[in-house]
Amino acid sequence: MLANIPLMIVPFIIYNVLALGITATSGSNDVWQNEIFSLGMLSGATWVMTLGELMITFALLLLFVEIMKSTRIGANSIIDHLLSTFVFVAFLVEFLLVADAAHPVFFILMVITLVDVLAGFSVTIRAAGRDVSLY
Repeated sequence: MLANIPLMIVPFIIYNVLALGITATSGSNDVWQNEIFSLGMLSGATWVMTLGELMITFALLLLFVEIMKSTRIGANSIIDHLLSTFVFVAFLVEFLLVADAAHPVFFILMVITLVDVLAGFSVTIRAAGRDVSLY
């Protein structure tokens, strides 16, 4: 059953805990612009990673795992796709109705979740089509 839990719920929860929780208590302007680390490059430039960029990178890694999960065929894959769709709907509703969610980081996370839903259905349909041979 744990395999059916959509991983894209993790960035959704983290965003809500950090953005809604921190801004509600501290009045901080934009928590996603906080610098996590910086690295001096050989070119002399400094590469800076912000919390928002780290969150998007984390979500992209989870998207890869979700696409790998979508290659499974069976009743569990249908449940997984349904739950992923619910996560996307939660992202969309929050984006439209919650002021703190009207942020570029949240929007990109929502688009990543949409790609998860569309890729999941597409990969499953494609994989299932290979198992069924109609002559």
